[in-house]
Amino acid sequence: MPHELIMPKMGESIMEATILNWVKKVGDYVDVDETVLEIATDKVDSEVPSPVSGTITKIFFEENDTVEIGKVIALIETGKESSTTAADPIVEHKTEPDTTPISSPAPSATSKEITPVMAFAKGRFYSPLVKNIARNEQISVGELDAIEGTGMGGRVTKRDVLAYLDERKTTPPSPAAAIQTSLKQSIVPQNKQAPAITQVSDNVEIIEMDRMRKLIAEHMVHSKHTSPHVTSFVEVDVTNIVNWRNKVKKSFEERHGEKITFTPVFIEAVAKALQDYPMVNISVEGSQIIRKKNINIGMAAALPSGNLIVPVIKNADHLSLLGLAKAVNDYAQRARANKLKPEEIQGGTFTLTNVGTFGNVMGTPIINQPQVAILATGAIRKKPAVVETPYGDLIAVRHMMFLSLSYDHRVVDGALGGSFLRRVGDYLEQFEADKKI
Repeated sequence: MPHELIMPKMGESIMEATILNWVKKVGDYVDVDETVLEIATDKVDSEVPSPVSGTITKIFFEENDTVEIGKVIALIETGKESSTTAADPIVEHKTEPDTTPISSPAPSATSKEITPVMAFAKGRFYSPLVKNIARNEQISVGELDAIEGTGMGGRVTKRDVLAYLDERKTTPPSPAAAIQTSLKQSIVPQNKQAPAITQVSDNVEIIEMDRMRKLIAEHMVHSKHTSPHVTSFVEVDVTNIVNWRNKVKKSFEERHGEKITFTPVFIEAVAKALQDYPMVNISVEGSQIIRKKNINIGMAAALPSGNLIVPVIKNADHLSLLGLAKAVNDYAQRARANKLKPEEIQGGTFTLTNVGTFGNVMGTPIINQPQVAILATGAIRKKPAVVETPYGDLIAVRHMMFLSLSYDHRVVDGALGGSFLRRVGDYLEQFEADKKI
């Protein structure tokens, strides 16, 4: 009986994905958990494994086609033999029997939700099939990390692992070579593709948007059409935070092997404020307001291509400042290396973006749908400010910054949005100068 392979759901707000490459063709046999195709969304690229063992009998979409989540993309005959051969048409594009868009995979006896990529070693990800082979063949984590992948973005495929096993029979692995290979894979940008450029004249050229930029553009326009944006601003004195960081950053790095940035401090303040104002931690579905009890804060991170991705720190209100610092550093590093897992960029309830990184003092960010608010933190600058003391007001040089909150005016009124923003600023100004971490 044929099994329907569907386009998996890759994130809460992602409704479609683009097919990058069919790893398997019509007539090919595929094992359970073996990669069938590689797909991409505006947030992450992933492999789609087969949930069953069988022979590919039909493929409904071509490479570079954009397909809605839940659509049937291929059929897999689960019997040992199949009457379909490689001579059959490889693509039957736009002839699928059901043309009704499906918003999410429907659970049934013959289908299940697919997990495209799974973690095995720290900082690198492998398909379930590769993991099973590694376990069965007793391939160590170090050996697996040293294998040069030929798949999308340098990922290790079944063919790469089998080739490594053949080579290992005659040549023992070199630790030095493994280290060099891992370093090379960690610093080479992945999925880099030069944009198509057309020279119109000596003074004008046309640059074609890449796939991710097109999808980001669509989502930004969709957000502005969906939510009436309002932006509020407050100026905050963060002198205590700056002085504290300057005091502890050296000892923190020596003790934990990581740098301490301002971002985890900002996230901690946002998480506290969301507890005080839970009606900012919501989403909208039609005429219904969905209040989220989990506080999952997304942090916008820059990719080498210049695009942004938003990994999500789940249950941020349950983490200490140390836990937030480690999560921020880990996500930022893996975002730059294009090594985030699909589940790590979904489920956000609020987003933080740091425009101060680019030297901007403030910004008016666009809401990350289906959330209803997004906070931008500006550059920290020394400014003269009035300081209240028991002996009267004084003019002093202080470290000041602007916070700007864009919110959906359908459900977040000015009083709520402004009060929430002020509360974030209050938590930052009340930061303990001698805080332990």
